[in-house]
Amino acid sequence: MSRKKREFQSSELLNSFARIYGFEDKLKAFEIKDFLQNYLSDTLFSEIETVNLKEKVLVLRIKSPLLKNDFRMRKSFFLKKFQEVLKDESLINDLLIL
Repeated sequence: MSRKKREFQSSELLNSFARIYGFEDKLKAFEIKDFLQNYLSDTLFSEIETVNLKEKVLVLRIKSPLLKNDFRMRKSFFLKKFQEVLKDESLINDLLIL
C-alpha cells in the first residue's frame, strides 16, 4: 500500500518555516514592500530604504523629505491600505516613518 505524497505550494512551505523559525514579521514586511513597489512609481519607490515590521509597528525609512512628509500626512490612509494588503488588521497597529 503506497501513501500519497502531500503536496505543498511554495508559499505554504515558506509560511510554515517562517512560523517555526520566527520570522513571520519579515515576510509581512516583504508583502508590504511588494505592494509599495506596485503602488508607487519607480523613482518614488527608490526613495524607500527599508520596510520593517517589529512588534506590530511598521517602520518605513524614507530618504526623500517630500515623500516622508506625504506618508506622514496620509498616515491613516496608508495604515489602512497596509492592513488590507496583509488581510489582517491585528498585524499592524501603528506606522512609523523615519
